[in-house]
Amino acid sequence: MASLNSFDTRTRLDAGGTTVELFNLSALARAGFPEIARLPYSLKILLENLLRREDGRFVRREHIEALARWDVRSAVQQEIAFTPARVLLQDFTGVPAVVDLAAMRDGMVRLGGDPAKVNPLQPVELVIDHSVQVDHYAELNAADLNAALEFTRNKERYTFLRWGQEAFRNFRVVPPDTGIVHQVNLEYLARVVFREEENGATLAYPDTLVGTDSHTTMVNGLGVVGWGVGGIEAEAAMLGQPISMLIPEVIGFRLVDRLPEGATATDLVLTITERLRKFGVVGKFVEFYGAGLESLTIADRATLGNMSPEYGATIAICPIDEMTLDYLRLTARDEAHVQLVEAYAKEQGLFNRPGAPDPVYTATLELDLSTVEPSLAGPKRPQDRVSLRQSKMKFAQALETMLAERKGKSSSPPPKPGETSAPAPLASSASVAATLELTPDVDDLDHGSVVVAAITSCTNTSNPSVMIAAGLLARNAVQRGLTVKPWVKTSLAPGSLIVTEYYKASGLLEYLQKLGFNIVGYGCTTCIGNSGPLPEPVSTAVREKNLVVASVLSGNRNFEGRIQSQVRANYLASPPLVVAYAIAGKMQIDMTSEPLGIGSDGRKVFLRDIWPTEREIQETMLKSVKSEMFRSQYAEVFAGDDRWRALPVPGGERFEWDESSTYIRNPPFFAGVTMDPLPATDIANARVLAYLGDSVTTDHISPAGSIPADSPAGQYLIAKGVQPGDFNSYGARRGNHEVMVRGTFGNIRLRNQLAPGTEGGWTTLLPEGEVSTIYDASVAYCDRGVPLIVLAGKEYGSGSSRDWAAKGTLLLGVKAVIAESYERIHRSNLVNMGILPLRYRDGENAASLKLTGRETFDILGVADSLAPGGEIRVRVFTADGTTREFKTIARIDTPEELVAFRHGGILPYVLRQLVRA
Repeated sequence: MASLNSFDTRTRLDAGGTTVELFNLSALARAGFPEIARLPYSLKILLENLLRREDGRFVRREHIEALARWDVRSAVQQEIAFTPARVLLQDFTGVPAVVDLAAMRDGMVRLGGDPAKVNPLQPVELVIDHSVQVDHYAELNAADLNAALEFTRNKERYTFLRWGQEAFRNFRVVPPDTGIVHQVNLEYLARVVFREEENGATLAYPDTLVGTDSHTTMVNGLGVVGWGVGGIEAEAAMLGQPISMLIPEVIGFRLVDRLPEGATATDLVLTITERLRKFGVVGKFVEFYGAGLESLTIADRATLGNMSPEYGATIAICPIDEMTLDYLRLTARDEAHVQLVEAYAKEQGLFNRPGAPDPVYTATLELDLSTVEPSLAGPKRPQDRVSLRQSKMKFAQALETMLAERKGKSSSPPPKPGETSAPAPLASSASVAATLELTPDVDDLDHGSVVVAAITSCTNTSNPSVMIAAGLLARNAVQRGLTVKPWVKTSLAPGSLIVTEYYKASGLLEYLQKLGFNIVGYGCTTCIGNSGPLPEPVSTAVREKNLVVASVLSGNRNFEGRIQSQVRANYLASPPLVVAYAIAGKMQIDMTSEPLGIGSDGRKVFLRDIWPTEREIQETMLKSVKSEMFRSQYAEVFAGDDRWRALPVPGGERFEWDESSTYIRNPPFFAGVTMDPLPATDIANARVLAYLGDSVTTDHISPAGSIPADSPAGQYLIAKGVQPGDFNSYGARRGNHEVMVRGTFGNIRLRNQLAPGTEGGWTTLLPEGEVSTIYDASVAYCDRGVPLIVLAGKEYGSGSSRDWAAKGTLLLGVKAVIAESYERIHRSNLVNMGILPLRYRDGENAASLKLTGRETFDILGVADSLAPGGEIRVRVFTADGTTREFKTIARIDTPEELVAFRHGGILPYVLRQLVRA
């Protein structure tokens, strides 16, 4: 769509041997907006987006003026419409998105529309990376064995994606065993500057995107504005719906000096995560600047951007500079394109020049990089940083807390009157190893034993410096005669094939393999819970003695129940520290003063003895990481291997649903949609389905890992003839709403205050007072016509951009959530599914209002006075006949969100628009 170009900013630029046109920010400055010279980098990119997309409807002249005159002293009130240049998907979130698009085509036909209108309007790229599991490890052919199992388990899903690739325009799939979506994006897919043919001219503009994975922000390290959204919002964006947002606050984070010897980019990002989570940046942009930025590589910067969801920021970006251009050349981008990026960025004031005036920010923080120290984060949250020198003491404290928390908790409902319950006795923090009667491999297994050590995740495997450091440490350890403890499940899952190339070139892969860190596949693996089962002797020991064991991984999330269902304590660490903890085999060690083990010469070996120097790391990188590796590995990135090419490719504009399928089902989200939405109504006589505390993550709400056989989802699959060994995971079953609704609030570590003494998906059915699974209770309430609500604390919905955390909540019959605060993506997902997110007023919460969750609730004002940020009354009825009220704030943030909410969600809204178009 051509821009109205109200400010006459379209100009020409000679770059990279060609002439391009652009919407010139300098021209806007000359048109009476000199303030834009000091705008934050990210806001300049949003401003260009508005200039280019000005249509008089979604983007109007006043929106451009408001952003151009952005004032840090003013409250954020102006809504703008952002249209990303592309959409990025991974398979766990991408499959249900394509399922929804297929169902939307059916909906178009039912409403008399043309199904061909349901097509992405801009490039959509899906990278399959979430499905590989670590079944085989510490074997030379582990990767091939795991890949074979992956294709066997996921043939139906992958065949569906092959259909989608043929049925939809502008939709490409990167096949399995290529790499992790964000690393592939960084190394290949990211354009930095887009080129598009328009009316006989070549238009250049910044690469921007949204992705259905919260760590889409990793590409911020390359100077690309992009962030994670729910699959629902991504689907709307694919179909041309702009993303409604308020002009964000921008926090400047000044970096000075450089990292000290022995500190890594992982240590830096854990330090920043701790700082920014305490500062409070939810819903805000973060920009890194300052002299210290010059010492950080693009891979280091990508690590900082990657973990922005963990500290709550929408993006965490670094501007384009000379290092950006060097990285584009290293990764084999076309030289003419690199020249275009340079010329465009400099023309638009998007190129970071040393000595240039700093942008003006809403607020600023500063970090002296020289103060960063080796660190971990855990045992339950990524913001809970622990310095390596204090890790032994901190784990001892955490262990006592976890043992105390676990007392009285059960994954089964409490016994009914007259029944008895005899759970396995809790082990004390004293050693229980002497009582084990298992194989010798687990004789020393105890509280704090590290049973999973995984070099995994886009956060770190994309960074050659920490990966080379891990390889060098492994080499030094092997040469000193150290080995990994026998109970540790080790794995190495590179983020792209490039890692394997430079590991082989440097000769370091063989040393990692000698320690059991064989390549298990190219995907997310352990970081998203695809760690596979523990070895049977280890699993038995943990289960029978109720041990609190640990994992150490180079990932970005360590929420309860996420990494491995039997592992209670999970620590994030750099890849070299992962190797070190695998050697130690336990958390109860001070690695700064205690030996990792005894070398082949009989002498103690300390971490400092085998830790590589920064000089050695850099020299190895220069020798081993070559541009030709990127050129050859990405030459046919969309082709796939023989297994992928052998998959059948169904034809047809509309998908032929198979009612017997347990992977791909026609979802109910468009059933009953008419051309005009029903009027919104107040919520009356609602019951509480779940009464939850603080930091309830989307993993708690909609788990991605294994499906227990005795869970409602497991029982459904068994009834369909699926054996437990073939369950796969919740993430792989997201194309089947019947599985997903049964798994909602099914995390084994969920604690619902309505079912005290339990862990997992339990609640109390009211008014009977019977303990029930959350799914069974929702069915009972639905049969009675009773609407449901959820009560929660702070940071509700943090973590992954999991749209099924909202979809499943809707299908359970939940109409509203009342929480103290929300993470950005989940709040948006709730609105986009037609669920009303309400926030307690400042200083209030469920406890202060003396709510028990056993009351009934009326939510008043939805029908006639609902407005963005407006007050909504909640009337509470207790069993003794008492009635009282309190006020909440509607977390529908923009007028466009309100429109979508009144349509019953953004998907019915977009469908109606497409039919009318």
